[in-house]
Amino acid sequence: MRAAISRRVALFTAAVAASVLLRPQLLSAAATVAPAEEAASPGCTRSCGNISIPYPFGVEPGCYIEAGFNLTCDRSHRPPRLFLGDGTVQVFGISVPNGTVRVNGSFLEFPSDPGTRSARIGTWSGALGEGGPYTLASERNRLLAFGCDVLVILVGDDNQTVATCSAFCNQIKGATIDSTDDCSGVGCCQAKILLGRSSYGFQAFLMNGKTAFDAGAGACIAESEFSTDPKLLAIANPAWTFPAVLEWRINRTTCHGNASSLACRSSHSFCKNSTLLGVDQQGHLCHCAQGYQGNPYIPNGCYDVNECDFPETYPCYGVCNNTEGGYRCNCLAGFEGNASVPNGCKDIDECAHPDLYPCHGICTNRFGTYDCRCNNGAYGDPFTKEGCNVFKSFSVMSIGLGIGGGTGLLLLALAAPFIMRKIKHQKINKMKERFFKQNHGLLLQQLISQKSDIGGRMIITLGELEKATNNFDASHEVGGGGHGVVYKGLLDLQVVAIKKSKIVVQREIDDFINEVAILSQINHRNVVKLLGCCLETEVPILVYEFISNGTLAHHLHVEGPISLSWDERLRIALEISKALAYLHSATSTPILHRDIKSSNILLDDNLTAKVSDFGASKYIPIDQTGVSTAVQGTIGYLDPMYYYTGRLTDKSDVFSFGVLLLELLTRKKPFVFRTEDGDSLVSHFASLFADGSLVDIMDPQIMEEEDEQVNEVAALAVKCTKLNGEERPTMREVEISLENLRVTKKHVHHNTASWRKYDRDQTASDYMSFEGLAVEASTQYTMEDEILLSARNP
Repeated sequence: MRAAISRRVALFTAAVAASVLLRPQLLSAAATVAPAEEAASPGCTRSCGNISIPYPFGVEPGCYIEAGFNLTCDRSHRPPRLFLGDGTVQVFGISVPNGTVRVNGSFLEFPSDPGTRSARIGTWSGALGEGGPYTLASERNRLLAFGCDVLVILVGDDNQTVATCSAFCNQIKGATIDSTDDCSGVGCCQAKILLGRSSYGFQAFLMNGKTAFDAGAGACIAESEFSTDPKLLAIANPAWTFPAVLEWRINRTTCHGNASSLACRSSHSFCKNSTLLGVDQQGHLCHCAQGYQGNPYIPNGCYDVNECDFPETYPCYGVCNNTEGGYRCNCLAGFEGNASVPNGCKDIDECAHPDLYPCHGICTNRFGTYDCRCNNGAYGDPFTKEGCNVFKSFSVMSIGLGIGGGTGLLLLALAAPFIMRKIKHQKINKMKERFFKQNHGLLLQQLISQKSDIGGRMIITLGELEKATNNFDASHEVGGGGHGVVYKGLLDLQVVAIKKSKIVVQREIDDFINEVAILSQINHRNVVKLLGCCLETEVPILVYEFISNGTLAHHLHVEGPISLSWDERLRIALEISKALAYLHSATSTPILHRDIKSSNILLDDNLTAKVSDFGASKYIPIDQTGVSTAVQGTIGYLDPMYYYTGRLTDKSDVFSFGVLLLELLTRKKPFVFRTEDGDSLVSHFASLFADGSLVDIMDPQIMEEEDEQVNEVAALAVKCTKLNGEERPTMREVEISLENLRVTKKHVHHNTASWRKYDRDQTASDYMSFEGLAVEASTQYTMEDEILLSARNP
């Protein structure tokens, strides 16, 4: 019996630890510190380890407000740890918008020999004493108790009962029946805590005639979001960690009549009183006004939210324009209706409204636009009255010939240049019109977003692009790839990137049109932004925002031992995963990139990743899991299963992203790497991972900077590059894993020898068996060899 209880408690603690490692910090544990906050507190510590310290909190005197908002940064740990007050309660994260602090609680074990059938086993306190700014967040935490035939009562600091639960253990012929449910009442029970208090006391009672508590039995307070599912033990690192959520407020003051207070120092902020049920104590919190975000406790801390950057939260199916404190969503040109709902914009029949859309010739309505041409036998401008003139050259010629002599010839000579210019102009217009239709211009007009910084326009003339690039001079070339040459140009005082096809073939035209259609529907900070296009040429020319800092490959594969830091590599990997997860699951029609590689990842001045080159991308219908298509991609990054079957799925992008992770970990180029035995980077890395010998291939720079995080990313890369696509994670799962690594550090530190030899049991339970991986790596190497021997550059 006691062994069963001890086993259940161990499972629970491991599961809680797994929850700490796996789930995102829902309480903004790494809340962004706005630039205004840095300026408002010079000389103040604003981070400790990987935890941000926003005002009104602080470490040094003068860097925080009121008693209770002072923190301690203990730098004796690696990384440093943050604590409330004098350093007794560890802080996992602080959220100013939510008014919460996420802290580390503790587990109280029942006494093995209580002397009686009841015991007061101790108190729980997540605050700095009575009257401080902290209380347990009501309805966001729960009481958890473990043991057999035990009743646990939780009382507040006012001796009022706030939660109670009972745990029992059924026995048949001396065997304990363990429940597979999540703390269902068999050996473990739970109860929601509805009242927020600054401290609590635990009381435990034995039932059913028992005289002693089971070994390992006890109770704790834990955040409601944390799972107690024992299945999580397979990927956990057991630790006595029980995160709880505290609420904080500015005590002893209330808001003024105009919803302001001395603490609410930012413009666009307001004050709101905070009360606790059953507690007679005044307090308040500051908030940013609607349409703003940031820190209301510092000057200029609340800044405008660009709603157009968050289409999932602020939907817009037309042209989105950000405004101060809000945004406007309008239909595309040629449409009218409500652009905030799907299919809310309807085509305008311009021909039915001649007062708004003048046409003094033949009017033809198009989808999103209209055509206006002069009647047959006439030329000129049909948009103005009497703009169309009957062509009378032959009449002039007849009159001239009738007059005869030199006068007729002179008139003909004078009229000829005018006539030739008219004919040439008509030919150019017809050619442009033919190219416009050939390039699906009518469809692109309603697909491409008109939200650009180039004079508010989308369609750009060829003359403007020739002027911006000095007629596409070679000195303006800044790069290129399999789908075109990229030029740098200045268009309307804005530096832009202009992409022009290398070869005039129908496949290139289709790729360009495909890229326009895809990018026009994407609005993500980690995807390069399409500003406009020119349809007046045989192959469309695309205009992008200019990303000034080159490619990831350029920054990663520099000469010398020092490249991008580990923190930068991990952040860049997370940003790329966010973009791919958005393409796979957040767009109206899933989009597969098909050519993820380091040279297709652009970096701006802040080293923010931007996924580019969508010429090879494909739509995947929502009701399908993949499509059969001609193979495209880059050897070294290409999914072997996609290469052999022609079946493209979202897991093909996952494989390419996994290869990119290997490139970030090793600084090896996947398309040229080969061992003496002929192994590719993917196969060789998988073999070393199975043998626990990653030190032989890892970039020495990141080995010196990090430990467990690099191990976790290496294991994730192996999962992403598994030969069987069904065994690979989704990009959303990859994003969550990388987000957790960015936000949370493990609480149990491994010694430095862990680089040279992984714990075989733990790593095997985390991801896969080493034997199975070794066999698979061999098979995968064989397939990749066949690809290199048989493939032509796809």
